[in-house]
Amino acid sequence: MVEDAVRAALLEDWGRAGDITAQATLGPDTRARAVIAARQPGVLAGLDLAATAFRFADPSISIETLLDDGARLAPGDIAMRIDGPARGVLSAERVALNFLGHLSGVASATARFADLVAHTAARIVCTRKTTPGLRAFEKYAVRCGGGANHRFGLDDAILIKDNHIAVAGGVRAAIEAARAFAGHLVKVEVEVDTLAQLEEALAARPDVVMLDNMAPDTLRKAVAIADGAVTLEASGGVNLETVAAIAETGVDLISVGWITHSAPVLDLGLDIEIG
Repeated sequence: MVEDAVRAALLEDWGRAGDITAQATLGPDTRARAVIAARQPGVLAGLDLAATAFRFADPSISIETLLDDGARLAPGDIAMRIDGPARGVLSAERVALNFLGHLSGVASATARFADLVAHTAARIVCTRKTTPGLRAFEKYAVRCGGGANHRFGLDDAILIKDNHIAVAGGVRAAIEAARAFAGHLVKVEVEVDTLAQLEEALAARPDVVMLDNMAPDTLRKAVAIADGAVTLEASGGVNLETVAAIAETGVDLISVGWITHSAPVLDLGLDIEIG
């Protein structure tokens, strides 16, 4: 998956003729030494994709990783050293940094949320609100930042949402239909909007209940009603200002779409070492 993604990104960037700027300004035997360094604090993710970009550009490029994915970065920290033909180094620079900056941004955003709930038992989890084609990498970055993964796609768990409930004829009817369909290894989760729906869901014994857009006081009541019978996931209205209060209600999971669909890129740069 890494190779396929990097190959597609390089093809997109190089087009039909390759990096004509590097070809025009650099001789084929010119070499370059460079480092990739953090320009702001954050959490590192995506080293394999960055390294693969350089190796595809020129297999003779030497790559040394000085940190691991998941490392906390301070400005100036060096994540990677690159040494080899200058044309290859500079032709792969943008693709390498695009992957590294984006995934480190996801990891850094996840870490900000995870740090705010570290005093509780709640875990931050991602959603399917991901960049098309990059889901596996973004979910990996979430783990690098201290979060956990929700389902990867529509095929690995049943998640009954409000539209399913409306068509199926109610919370309990939807859960019972899902139970009859699912294999013994497939978990069933249902989304509820009210405490009455929660009680209806509990009677049908799902594995997980998503408590959608509930205020902290309502979440506390939901935790008391469930009394440990199911895993409870809070969703909706989650941001850096609200996440601690949500976690303190006693829910098990807090899903945050923002960490994958809106996380800002972490600023890392490639600097040529002279001399």
